[in-house]
Amino acid sequence: MRHLFRWQSLALAFLFLLPVQQAEAQAPGNYNFFEFQQKPYYFGITLGYNSSRFKPFNSDQFLQSDSIRVVESASGPGFNLGIVTNLKMGDNFDFRFLPTLSFAERTITYSRFGRRSNLSERRVESVLVEMPFHLRYKSAPYKDMRLFVIAGVKYAFDVASDSQTRQAETLVRIAPNEFALEYGAGVQFFFPFFIFSPEIKMSHGIGNTLIYNDNIEESTVLEKLLSRTFTISFHFEG
Repeated sequence: MRHLFRWQSLALAFLFLLPVQQAEAQAPGNYNFFEFQQKPYYFGITLGYNSSRFKPFNSDQFLQSDSIRVVESASGPGFNLGIVTNLKMGDNFDFRFLPTLSFAERTITYSRFGRRSNLSERRVESVLVEMPFHLRYKSAPYKDMRLFVIAGVKYAFDVASDSQTRQAETLVRIAPNEFALEYGAGVQFFFPFFIFSPEIKMSHGIGNTLIYNDNIEESTVLEKLLSRTFTISFHFEG
């Protein structure tokens, strides 16, 4: 249901863009918008909350395991702090680069066979240096407000990765590098001295982050791990 709600939210944003786009660009009340419209580029800061998890895929050895019954991943909270670089490309498109420092927490949970519930966890706490590149489409403004949708790619590197530590051989290891596709939607509010833009965004990892280890059963029962992140961001630009 949570994923369905996210898709519905994005669909509604697209539907709203269509009628708003038909509104006249010179609509009354677009006073602050015209000041920012003259700038070919601008900068800002972004603050955000994220909820991250892994999507596990079981290997063939999972079916042969007599101790591990279920492998799941729980979402963990985190936050983002970054810089916004926005380059205008015509009246309705922007190219955006948002280098971000992201703190994230993800957990892999293993349920084991037995009379009593027997759970074990692999908690992954990450400090990610993220480099997202987005293309943004914006509607026509109405009373110093406009809607937008975004899509792009992201590279992230975990500077706090424990995949190379001494105890890594006893852990399910996670690669420090991640690549992801991103999409989302938001609203721009034009104030006299800055633009405030709340935004929701989904990030889908496209590369396997699992470092396979033959010596650990918790690793052999997995074929791959893909990252998933939901982010609510607040951009302040000007």
